[in-house]
This record gives sequence, C-alpha cells and structure tokens, in this order.
Amino acid sequence: MSNTQVFEQSIQIKASATVVERCITDQTLMHRWLNPVLRCEPIGKWSTSVGSRSRFVINIPLLQPTLQTVVAEREPGLVVWEFKGFFQGRDRWECRPNNNGTSLLNRFQFIIPNPLVSWGFNTFAANFTQEDMKAQLRRLKRVAEENYYGTST
Repeated sequence: MSNTQVFEQSIQIKASATVVERCITDQTLMHRWLNPVLRCEPIGKWSTSVGSRSRFVINIPLLQPTLQTVVAEREPGLVVWEFKGFFQGRDRWECRPNNNGTSLLNRFQFIIPNPLVSWGFNTFAANFTQEDMKAQLRRLKRVAEENYYGTST
C-alpha cells in the first residue's frame, strides 16, 4: 500500500493503564473526549471485543460521512479498530504503563482509495485531522485523570 498514511500521536497520562483503557472502551467516557462532530454508534450491543462492530459518523451537514468499524485486535491495554469506507485502515489505541502512569499511543493508519477524496482530504483536512488527534488525546488525558483522582487535576 504505497498510498498508506500514518498519523501517530502519544501523550503521558497520570493515571493507571486500566483507567486509561476504560476511557477508550467505555462508550459514555469515549463521548467525553471524542471530537464533538464525531459520534460512535454500536452496531448491535456496544463492545470492544474482537469482531464487535460500530460506526463513526462525522456530523457534517448534508453529508454525514460514516466509517464502519470492527474491532480487529483486542488485549489488555490495546484496542485496534479496522475500518472501511471513504478511509480504509486501522485506528490503534495502546496503553503503555510506566513509572509516571500511562503512555497512550494512538496510531491512525489509512489509505483513501478514491483519488478525489484523497486530494480533498490531503488539501483541506490532513493538518486539521492531526491537530484534532492531539486535542482528543488532551481531552482523553483530562477524562482519565479526573476518573483516576476523582477530581479535575
């Protein structure tokens, strides 16, 4: 896949890997840190077990592009969603415990098969997407630390 793009971000969180993982896998907590224009809906019952399906909908007026996802990999501290749609690829969330809490890695690896959509994304949305990933991680950090300490830190 020579057209594969990879956006990778990480953040240090002062909370246990268990708490950070819960922020990624609990749908209610997830919606506290996801971009407000993005919503995640389960297909069937919400789960992050391998094979579980969901859809991520981007609330853009008239369009509402949607990515169908399936959990492709799952183990303690790791969730990998695989998706097909206007993007094809994987969104990897990995918790790495350390002496200061947890290092969280988010790796978004994808191709955009449609050349027109690819051009539009790379021209107008690629930089925004990377900045939004950083903002999501900062929001997730806040949610995890609030859940770990019981108050905002």
